[in-house]
Amino acid sequence: MQTKGIGWLYLYLFSGLADIALITQQQEQMRFISKPLLMISLTAYFLSATSLIKNSLLRKSVGAALVLSLIGDVFLLFPEMFLYGLGAFFIAQICYIIAFKLIQNHQINLRQINFLKIFFYNLPIYIAAAIVYFLINDSLHQLKTPVVLYILAMVMMVSTARERFKRTNTQSFVQVFLGAILFLISDSILALDLFFQPINNSGLLIMATYILAQLLIVMGIRSHLVYSPVKTKDQ
Repeated sequence: MQTKGIGWLYLYLFSGLADIALITQQQEQMRFISKPLLMISLTAYFLSATSLIKNSLLRKSVGAALVLSLIGDVFLLFPEMFLYGLGAFFIAQICYIIAFKLIQNHQINLRQINFLKIFFYNLPIYIAAAIVYFLINDSLHQLKTPVVLYILAMVMMVSTARERFKRTNTQSFVQVFLGAILFLISDSILALDLFFQPINNSGLLIMATYILAQLLIVMGIRSHLVYSPVKTKDQ
């Protein structure tokens, strides 16, 4: 598992660098090749690296998240398809939430959950999302409901990633949590640029954080499978 599909990973990194270079050169037409290639190569890497858990729910949920991210990326290449892209990424977030729940060496017991403690641990995430919503709220108009639902899904994804603390190995936790945070940052920059005020080099910032976010999440899931002494039954 440690070296399987490494060629696809190199292709992902090359595609990411190419896409960023095309953004800086304002070659938007060429991004119809580089941007889809990102998720195609990362999906191929993940499926190759996880062939040992071929029929697992974890592999299916992460694979679905990556494919939906690919669909969302393609839709977002067309400004008029923004809502469809948002929908694709919304479902991708749900798939990642399922995956993050599966990659925990922990059995959930609702009677032992301290909801107040969880709330305060997650409070910085809630505050960050609330600030973004406050800034963009007046410009959302008919998009308010889908954007609010997407923000809630994103917050839940980041919160679920944080709740893996001490429920997996350190490497997996750090990679997945940082990936989720970068995903939130990427989407926040996009939202602020579209609905609040233009941000200098927004395209570069959005893609740089997004590319690293997706890579860290996939590598964090891989780290859980490789280095965790205990595997959950759904893996």
